[in-house]
Amino acid sequence: MKKHNLFWLASAFSGVVAAGCSQPAVPQTATPETPAVSQSEPEVKGIGLNMANLDRSVSPCEDFNLFANGGWLKNNPIPAAESRWGSFNELRDNNNAALRAVVDAAVAQTNAPKGSTAQMVGDFYAAGMDSAAIERAGLGALKPELDRINAIKDRSTLLQTLARQKQIGNGALFGFGVSQDRKNSTQHIANIRQGGLGLPDRDYYLKTDARSKSVKDEYQNHVARMFQLLGDSEAKARQNAAKVVEMETRLANASMSRVQQRDPYATYNKMTVAELQKLAPNFNWPTLLGHLNGKAAKEVVVGQPEFFKEANQMLASVPVSDWKTYLRWHLVRGAAPYLPQAFVQESFNFNSKFLSGTKEMQPRWKRVLGATDGTIGEALGQEYVKKTFTPEAKAKALEMVNNLRSAFQEHVKNLDWMSDATKQQALAKLNAFAVKIGYPDKWKDYSGLTISRASYLQNMLNAAQWNYNRNVAKLGQPVDRTEWGMTPPTVNAYYSPTMNEIVFPAGILQPPFFDPKADDAVNYGGMGAVIGHELTHGFDDQGSQYDPTGNLRDWWTAEDKAKFKERTDRVDRQYSAFQPLDSVFVNGKLTMGENIADIGGLNIAYSALQKAIADKNVGKIDGFTPDQRFFLAWAQIWRTNATNDFLRQQVLTDPHSPAAFRINGPLSNMPQFYKAFGCGPGNKMYRPEGERVHIW
Repeated sequence: MKKHNLFWLASAFSGVVAAGCSQPAVPQTATPETPAVSQSEPEVKGIGLNMANLDRSVSPCEDFNLFANGGWLKNNPIPAAESRWGSFNELRDNNNAALRAVVDAAVAQTNAPKGSTAQMVGDFYAAGMDSAAIERAGLGALKPELDRINAIKDRSTLLQTLARQKQIGNGALFGFGVSQDRKNSTQHIANIRQGGLGLPDRDYYLKTDARSKSVKDEYQNHVARMFQLLGDSEAKARQNAAKVVEMETRLANASMSRVQQRDPYATYNKMTVAELQKLAPNFNWPTLLGHLNGKAAKEVVVGQPEFFKEANQMLASVPVSDWKTYLRWHLVRGAAPYLPQAFVQESFNFNSKFLSGTKEMQPRWKRVLGATDGTIGEALGQEYVKKTFTPEAKAKALEMVNNLRSAFQEHVKNLDWMSDATKQQALAKLNAFAVKIGYPDKWKDYSGLTISRASYLQNMLNAAQWNYNRNVAKLGQPVDRTEWGMTPPTVNAYYSPTMNEIVFPAGILQPPFFDPKADDAVNYGGMGAVIGHELTHGFDDQGSQYDPTGNLRDWWTAEDKAKFKERTDRVDRQYSAFQPLDSVFVNGKLTMGENIADIGGLNIAYSALQKAIADKNVGKIDGFTPDQRFFLAWAQIWRTNATNDFLRQQVLTDPHSPAAFRINGPLSNMPQFYKAFGCGPGNKMYRPEGERVHIW
């Protein structure tokens, strides 16, 4: 199931170019004087916006990001343990304080009943914090898996061991799992997809520019150092690392790009097991599916058939000894954060310091807290929401969702480019959206998962196996629409096209996104725009291909589809012109869905705000009108400083644009913004009417 997040968890948070490196939202032109924001009348002080964040020396019509956030950007350098720093990180740190109180209380309950929330959370966290025990254990918990790999004799035992590795989260060769059938969303289906790479993107292996070559060379050195930590001699480690990179480069050459994978039809290739066996016979799929506990699978969705053709050839041509080396690498790569400090440090040095520019490692408690949330997040989340999330906050958030949905309905009805037939389909889908707020109505049952204070790594292995078994057991079972794809403390939100649902965890329903004490303009510019963003994902270039029940089905007239593409192509061109760093441009095709959601979500939130304050006598607060505060709130939730290395990686791998362009990009398409701040022709934030994008 493809989820569209507010920002990408794999890269953590959206980044922003550092002050001084940012580019104007549109090509530079002569800039007339823009009206100053009025400060002449006695000010009413507000909450929700920090006036110290502003840089009033910058015109809002020249670079709104720097106007709204310039003060903050100058005064908030990136902490040494971060590769980017912004409002999401600040809220995450606030959340961590609340979560730490939860885990500390659980750790103190040494006699908590086995299987209870307190026992699991307390023991997991305590094991992770016991660095002395982790050092003493060494590779102990990993040794049975290393022995299995070492015992591989032929292709048959290779595939059997590969299947075992899949069950504990090893990312080698390909991905396997069970998810909703995109064309029959009430049912589950097995799926296989490309994988097996140790670098964040296939292009690192394929591109020949200096940065890509540097990354690939340093990656090979990193792999060699990890093999040495496993006990290989320096010469053998270098030889093994070269073999791993050679194999991964072959896989990268056969992999779809991230842009190609955005086409849900291109990655939906349903086959019978017999057809899959014909496509890639060296996998011996009937037997392999049995080893994967997927014997019940009658059909399989193959994400990238060409990839499996190449992998099939590799199974025949690559010596078994090289496959053993490759499996050892992917095993230790995944386990490194839970091993002794030498492994943790080496993993950090490459993945965080070299790739993202992070200078220092996060303190252990933050790393273990993140692992706790990622592993047993609904157990941790139960206590978190008791302490942080009120029924009043949930009711207010639901009210905002309903207001945003109502505004979206009006937008659809008033579209001048869409036919009535397609409008009816769009409204049916919008009305069918499911909404989840705060936390699940039914908590995940962790029965059968063994967590103890004895071994951090063993807890991780147990959890990986438990999650795998739980996922594969869904084969043949109806889809449970009460399940959540994020934990309650997560500072994020998502839309699921196959569920046709929008989900807002408790973690994001806090300042600066949402504050019951703040004025409507701030809440609609923050959380309202987030809600609008997720709603719009149902109608972006991907979500628009799914119907109200979550099935991949075309519900557009041919003429309307052509008009929609004309508008999305304009989004592509706009964002592809944005340049976060010298010679580094945003990929408008990769970021298409997120950019559409940002533009649409902000427009819809603006309309909802106008309705919310229509009967209220709302004056200026902090010297700004409601419209101005709305746009300032939007900008301030995306305030971010980022390292150049992080930005380079983000542009290559993240479907979200860097934060400066998430701020300025949508605003440069909104005449409501021009009016609020007095922008016009000649200003950098202004686009001529014929160049603006308005889809939803």
